[in-house]
Amino acid sequence: MSPLSTRLLIQRGRPKSDRLGKIRSLDLSGLKLRSEHLDPKLLGRLRQLQELDLSNNQLDTLPANLGLSHLRILRCANNQLGDVTFLCQFPQLEELSLEGNPFLTVSDNLKVSFLLPKLRKVNGKEASSTSSQVENLNRELTSRVTAHWEKFMAALGPKEEAEKAQADFVRSAVRDVRYGPESLSEFTQWRVRMISEELVASGGTQVPKADNPERPVEAAAPHEPRTRLAALKRPDDAPLNLSPNKRVCTSPSAQVEGSPMGSDGSQAGLKLEPLHFLQCHSKNNSPRDLETQLWACAFEPTGEEGHSGATSQTVATCGGEAVCVIDCQTGIVLHKYKVPGEEFFSVAWTAVTVVTQAGHKKRWSVLAAAGLRGLVRLLHVRAGFCCGAIRAHKKAIATLCFSPTHETHLFTASYDKRIILWDIGIPNHDYEFQASQLLMLDTTSIPLRLCPVASCPDAYLLAGCESGCCCWDVRLDQPQKRRVCEVEFTFSEGSEASGQRVDGLAFVNEDVVASKGSGLGTICLWSWRQTWAGRGSQATVAVVVLARLQWSPTELAYFSLSTCPGEGIVLCGDEEGNVWIYNVWHLLSQKSPLPAAPQAPAQILKWPQPWALDQTVTKTMVNTVVANPTFTYLTALTDSNIVAIWKRQ
Repeated sequence: MSPLSTRLLIQRGRPKSDRLGKIRSLDLSGLKLRSEHLDPKLLGRLRQLQELDLSNNQLDTLPANLGLSHLRILRCANNQLGDVTFLCQFPQLEELSLEGNPFLTVSDNLKVSFLLPKLRKVNGKEASSTSSQVENLNRELTSRVTAHWEKFMAALGPKEEAEKAQADFVRSAVRDVRYGPESLSEFTQWRVRMISEELVASGGTQVPKADNPERPVEAAAPHEPRTRLAALKRPDDAPLNLSPNKRVCTSPSAQVEGSPMGSDGSQAGLKLEPLHFLQCHSKNNSPRDLETQLWACAFEPTGEEGHSGATSQTVATCGGEAVCVIDCQTGIVLHKYKVPGEEFFSVAWTAVTVVTQAGHKKRWSVLAAAGLRGLVRLLHVRAGFCCGAIRAHKKAIATLCFSPTHETHLFTASYDKRIILWDIGIPNHDYEFQASQLLMLDTTSIPLRLCPVASCPDAYLLAGCESGCCCWDVRLDQPQKRRVCEVEFTFSEGSEASGQRVDGLAFVNEDVVASKGSGLGTICLWSWRQTWAGRGSQATVAVVVLARLQWSPTELAYFSLSTCPGEGIVLCGDEEGNVWIYNVWHLLSQKSPLPAAPQAPAQILKWPQPWALDQTVTKTMVNTVVANPTFTYLTALTDSNIVAIWKRQ
């Protein structure tokens, strides 16, 4: 039996009346309602209803024929909604609340904007910026579908049946027309189908309207894709204009973009084109902020939500009081999470399987972010909310990383000179994480970088610290839950080599480690297997160096290096805004013995000097630089509030 009745509606309706047709506002929140409880025949009698609150129930959708054509305010927060297309029955809707529906995505947000042309506020915020983004996407998709129609019809044979051909066109358009980031593919394919069907219905004689005339935007010329794509960013994320005179490297010791790599000329250098320069971490959203320091970024893992095998082009960046999730292809800031008074230092991704109250399994991408306050915040990026916080340390968290083999195991490293291994668990039915502590590792100095050993990540953890490089046994089948450093690694002969800062650390493959900070102007490549095999019972071990890479001679610290193992690439920024790129495979494939002298990089990307505040940003520091696994996109973070994105040609 449905919990809804005429009597209940009259009790909860306003103004007070004995007739449903007189009620203008109705509160049905917190009644544990399911979708089947919403009877269209009963609710359809509310002919004057303008405000409906369905928050804090268990709804996964709304019936498509409620008949509430005058509804202007709808609250559906904290439900189980997985789709928003039912909203098309409310053409007069002006305010909408969908917060706390964890299965709604960025694509659903765009669908809301498209379906409700009179919408002014979503989740308490102005809807205008999303509307502008939808109009730009519609314009581009309409243009592409129309071009696909012309090409498709030109290829038709004279004997092909028109009805079958038109059905084939819709299928081919949905399959072949692509635009925008992968995270918006659900929305773009939905719109491509609609546009295609409208085009077929008109016989190709009427091009579907691309946008709403009530919301005019400045259309960019088709031959200026970068300008047009930049317009899709939210208004508070001010773009920087790329200088047309991109500098090239003139250093004789390193190659420039497009130049041969290696003295024998056997390999060509990578061709990288600057795409976007974003100020999306600005304090108070000020376009004049060129001071916020950006510290860490990480690409979202692939294979989530049916995108297996896709190239990851979504990157999370952190710095100041904000964490941003950016699509590298378009420069769109997909999500922005701000905590006033916080300063974020590190981000890390994982993917967990969540079971809904209805028993369905969903794959979530979860982003962990931490910094000055010692809290780890767990963000469900697709739904756009924080679903948990771990009070991990009493002092600031310098870095964090997830285990590559256990999706819920998270290492945090703090200025309190401790590294803690957490199990964040699986979200409960309220979509909250309940973390538990598994291990505590004591350090003698502040840990700066964490790196599970690639060949045995469940057994050993490396950390670059202020006083050197250390290793811990992290096997969970051992009884001790608090452990000290098992081995300290040094980088040259003699005890004087110990105690030197290691502020860059990453595995190039299952054996080779890249580390930085042990000597000025060099990056060290060393063998984990050979070093560990020669350890014996020693507490301090000199690493087996394979090669050294030439890097900046700066005495400044905390420039983090990264690797792209699938491509054999090592990356590092410097104090001049440069990005140093090394082809390690090319180097290590040479016959032994390898040269003793530090090897020059394959190329150096010079800072392109973008424009900001009517002047060029001529100099900056690149604190960190990361590429996605296929080295399609490269993202660099600076100390001047600029996220720089390059694309490999």
